Amino acid sequence: MTTNIDNNKRWLALYVLCAGVLMIVLDTTIVNVALPSIRTDLNFSETSLVWVVNAYMLTFGGFLLLGGRLGDLYGHRKLFLLGITLFTFASAACGLANSQALLVAARAVQGLGGAVVSAVALSLIMNLFTEPADRAKAMGIYGFVCAGGGSIGVLLGGLLTDALSWHWIFLVNLPIGVVVYALCVNLLPNARGQSHGERLDVAGAVTVTTALMLAVYAIVNGNESGWTSTQTLVLLAAAAMLLIIFIGIEARVQNPLMPLAMFRLRNVATSNVVGVLWAAAMFAWFFISALYMQFVLGYSPLQVGLSFLPANLIMAAFSLGLSAKLVMRFGIRLPLAIGLLLAAAGLALFAMSPVDGNFIAHVLPGMVLLGLGAGMALNPVLLAAMSDVKQSESGLASGMVNTSFMMGGALGLAILASVASARTQTLLAAGTGSITALNSGYHWAFFMGAVFAASAGLLGAGFIRTRMQAA
Repeated sequence: MTTNIDNNKRWLALYVLCAGVLMIVLDTTIVNVALPSIRTDLNFSETSLVWVVNAYMLTFGGFLLLGGRLGDLYGHRKLFLLGITLFTFASAACGLANSQALLVAARAVQGLGGAVVSAVALSLIMNLFTEPADRAKAMGIYGFVCAGGGSIGVLLGGLLTDALSWHWIFLVNLPIGVVVYALCVNLLPNARGQSHGERLDVAGAVTVTTALMLAVYAIVNGNESGWTSTQTLVLLAAAAMLLIIFIGIEARVQNPLMPLAMFRLRNVATSNVVGVLWAAAMFAWFFISALYMQFVLGYSPLQVGLSFLPANLIMAAFSLGLSAKLVMRFGIRLPLAIGLLLAAAGLALFAMSPVDGNFIAHVLPGMVLLGLGAGMALNPVLLAAMSDVKQSESGLASGMVNTSFMMGGALGLAILASVASARTQTLLAAGTGSITALNSGYHWAFFMGAVFAASAGLLGAGFIRTRMQAA
């Protein structure tokens, strides 16, 4: 489907789509700042509180692939509107929740709506912009929303929680969701999906969704249960077994949920591996640096959010034109590789940050390098993931790259948190001071994040095709 709506309407549609995606991205991080208030108000225990985050991640990660494929079959616009509706109603339920069970259940529905929106938004953008120059610029804006939304969420979460209450971090989604829905109805072309009477691959959908949910559950509970515990190992083994069954199903059915031939497309396969590594590095940057600033340097939640502002401004500059110009001038491989290596350098700087660090000398330089790296790299990663696929499979490709980012982020964060905790506990047992031990643990996590980013950069440089494909 190549849309013929006029140019101004097309760009307005992009901004509306990005507003919807920003709502989803914000919700992955905006909750973190409010968790202490939620715990006190609803009497969560330390163990049960994690489900305010995990319930969202579980359904979000589990339904990305299925959401993308449903969009291909039955229409991306229809699925986007369904996802926005689910997310908005679930946000209202979260904001009005007066019990633990209601909040956790509503967060799970939020994750489902968020998965559908994330899985099809990229396809809608790719179909709105078919010329390489416009597509590169549009993807730059989308990339900024994906990369910068997390740190914006920390800032907004701190403001809303301090000024009003934790309820408003959810209730703020209501007017945004209503406006996004209304504008999308008027702006997005109501194109039909690619379904011609074929049946949905139900067996494939059930096995891959269950496998992803089991994997996410095992990952997000790995630190608490133990990575070598029976529960974690059994869940990961079950997820791996279901993925093997899923591959067997896809090789045999007439209309597979995920055609295995897609993995023969070099850019698709490479960009998904790069996405896993890059997401792990991004989580090292976002979460571990926030912990360093809060628990080592003593920053307030609002100060932590403001510390990310330089990186956000740099990413905004790239999204508003610099990224598109780089892609059109050098293709997608060079900006991707250089961006990821810059991000690795930024994480390496954080890995040398002292206990008595200050913002100008020990936070700002790393933030600038990471802002440059994210601004340069994310657009090419997304373009590479979508550049070789047929239009009828764009939703699936979008779901795949989003799944890669989500799984890479969840697994990366779990690994990094485990490494940091193990290092800290070792030093505490040896008699090291608590702040010094904590900082040393963060150093190890930052260094591992730098290795992830550098590995992704080298992989992209070696295997991504140099030039962006024309539509």
